[in-house]
Formats: sequence, C-alpha cells, structure tokens
Amino acid sequence: MASLADRIERYLREQLARTETGVLEVQRADLSAMFNCVPSQINYVLATRFTIERGYLVESRRGGGGFIRLMRLTCPFACNALDRLGQRIGERVSQEQAGHLVRGLEESGVVSRREADLILAATHRQAIGVPLPLRDAVRARLLKAMLLSLFRHEAGGGVGDALR
Repeated sequence: MASLADRIERYLREQLARTETGVLEVQRADLSAMFNCVPSQINYVLATRFTIERGYLVESRRGGGGFIRLMRLTCPFACNALDRLGQRIGERVSQEQAGHLVRGLEESGVVSRREADLILAATHRQAIGVPLPLRDAVRARLLKAMLLSLFRHEAGGGVGDALR
C-alpha cells in the first residue's frame, strides 16, 4: 500500500493533469480532510515532491481562506525560472540535488530524456573524478554551463547572467 505522501502526490498530479491551464488551485483544509491528515503533511508533500527542480512551482497562502496553487512549468515559464535555478544550484551542488533538478526538468518536458541522461552522465561523481568539496563545485559549474547552452535559444539570451 502506498504511503500517505505518495497518495497525496498522486492525487495532486492527477488533478493537475486534468487542468487545461497547467495550474491547480486547491484548499489546504479540503486536502487535509480528504486524506484525513494534518495540514503539515500536505506542506511536506508540496515541499518535497513539487519542487522547482522537479518542474513545479507552488504558491501558498495560509489561514482561513488559504489556498495552494500548483503549477506545472512549461518551457517558457521554466526558462524564466532558470534564474532561480542558477541561484539554487549556487557554488556547489551534490549529485543527488543535480539528479532531482535534471529529472524534474525532464519530467516537465523542458529537457529531453537524452539531454537529461547526458547531463547526469557528465555530472556524475565518477566522470568528474575529483575529491569533495571540489567535485560539487565542478558539478555546479558544469550543470550551469549545460543549462545555459540548452536554454540560450528559448530564453533569447536573458538567462545567461543568472546561470554564470
């Protein structure tokens, strides 16, 4: 049987897939009641399963009229979000973090499976072959350079500064 977090994630993905706009707005209290859980469990799922690295943007407002707006990133939107990705990658990135980011971009259709596989192969610890913490710094630079190259055309050059 799937965990509660898995069930919540599956439900939100299914609901999002049914929207025409790629935007889902739901009430946190309604989700909590539906899954018979506390609101913090909903927050946990959103924070860990619907990240920008995985191709999602989450907006949330708490309180009585609070809502959750979940958006699946499309390429034009994701290209604008690369500014944030560049900041999030920062000066160092672990192999696990890079994997989540790249697979999220693949899942959202921003990069192809082949592109994702190439990026992951080039940023793998064995390919880099230097000790930590230098390895994570090299991985961050490689990841930024590859994303810059992939998105230069779609972004019209506007993303370059953020990823450098």
